[in-house]
Amino acid sequence: MVEGYIPVAEARASQAARLEQAIAHLGGQLRDGQARGAFAGPGPIFLGIGASHAASAAAVWTLRSRGIDSWRLNSGEHPLPFPASPHAVIGVSQSGRSAETLAVLRSIDAARRLAVVNVASSPLADLAATAVSLGNLPDSYASTVGYTATVAALGMIAEIWDGGAVDPSWADLPAAFRRLEEVLRGRGPALAAPLAGAVAVDYAAAAATAGSAEVGALLLREVARVPATGLSTRQYLHGAMESAGKTAHVLIGDDREAALARTLARAGHDTVLLTSLSVAEEPRLAVLALPALPPAQRAILEALAMQSLAVEAALLRGIDPDAFVFHHTDTKVA
Repeated sequence: MVEGYIPVAEARASQAARLEQAIAHLGGQLRDGQARGAFAGPGPIFLGIGASHAASAAAVWTLRSRGIDSWRLNSGEHPLPFPASPHAVIGVSQSGRSAETLAVLRSIDAARRLAVVNVASSPLADLAATAVSLGNLPDSYASTVGYTATVAALGMIAEIWDGGAVDPSWADLPAAFRRLEEVLRGRGPALAAPLAGAVAVDYAAAAATAGSAEVGALLLREVARVPATGLSTRQYLHGAMESAGKTAHVLIGDDREAALARTLARAGHDTVLLTSLSVAEEPRLAVLALPALPPAQRAILEALAMQSLAVEAALLRGIDPDAFVFHHTDTKVA
């Protein structure tokens, strides 16, 4: 167990309540920030690494759907200083200590620096002109509520940017989250079984929630130690799926993803489909039904399912979900 984190089982057991707490906490902060003009102007650039990069996918889609330019960038892939532009840069780091994200934010004009963190008192929050905190939520090392609450924060920012409003349906999300938790309590081990026995797992998701595929693959690597890759569906179709064989597949989305799931299953490949459509299960095709929700809310439910698949796969493989193999000294600052 890594110091400063709680066991993943404890984090998952308290996640619905913590997420509900975070959504309420975020609403007040965002209204205050909007009143100060913090979330206005040309569309923001979301900057993060690892799960924090994945967390911003739905927010970018939401902004673009509103006709506002926005991007998400990997903070470890930029020469410094970061190019000057009129766009605000939102550094995303649950700990507020990600070395790569801090380095980029330090290189830009102070007025353009925003941050979304879990730990309110952190280097990234201190650096930002405006910092949004999840509320210092207790989290596991392989992030659970830290990730889902970050998706909520970024999704709400995308909704309010440049004069928008937070969707009132956020108040209903915790109930949907708890309903899915109940389903996963019964089905989780069976859904994860093909992943536990695969040589590798491919995750693909519709573009609006491509981050769910990315974080699903990351969690499976971290927690169950199974090689995995996460891509958007359209990217996956352009050649990547040709390596299918002794692999398992997790597809997230609706029309194209359902068709792809049937193609893979009928070719003999174990496939799990998460969809809001009514899709019949078949041999080698398991279906997990999701409600039709706006992208960021849906991404949170998808993340819950990704957590279940990873943890249950680890347990089936006899691996402690809290035991990591490698620890690094240069990814977080003091």
